[in-house]
Amino acid sequence: MKIQVVATIIVALGILTGCAGDRGLINAMSTSTRQDVFQDFHGTRHIPPGFASLRVVSSLKTHMPGTYSDKDLHGTPEYQLLVNIDGQAEHLTASLREERRGQPALRDSEEGHGIRYLFQKQYLLKSGIHRVFVSLPFDGAAVEREIYLADGSSNTLVLEPVYSLARDKRRIGFYTKTSFKEGIKGLTAKINEGDL
Repeated sequence: MKIQVVATIIVALGILTGCAGDRGLINAMSTSTRQDVFQDFHGTRHIPPGFASLRVVSSLKTHMPGTYSDKDLHGTPEYQLLVNIDGQAEHLTASLREERRGQPALRDSEEGHGIRYLFQKQYLLKSGIHRVFVSLPFDGAAVEREIYLADGSSNTLVLEPVYSLARDKRRIGFYTKTSFKEGIKGLTAKINEGDL
């Protein structure tokens, strides 16, 4: 049985959050400048020599559609995840389901009634160093990382939401509560269960 080599981190470039200056970068990354970086991959196929697989996955929650505005994409299929690897871009749509979470733990950012999104896609790309940019364009949240994928390896990049502070749930103590109802202000990235 082949031993799976974990992707290693080359450079961590930091979390980009939804401030106005990032909109230009997100718009630029939405357009492909290359078409030869990756192709769709199904896990049952054999990984050819010189290549690696990268599965991109994110589970997050938004408020119900139309909560704040008719033009709000939250809770709709038009709310997408942008993936750009070395200049090749793709907008992913998610599977959606309504979710109602009650009686939460004290710090549960996902308590309440909303829409659960599951984004996932698997790619085949050449082994080696790759620059990966992932964004939720509607929220202006993005993360960019440079990663190394070992030859023949299967890798998983997990993107987790960083929710904004809940205005009505401030707590006395060392923390304040965040809530999906306030939107997503950033993304964190982990590859093969390790922080990036």
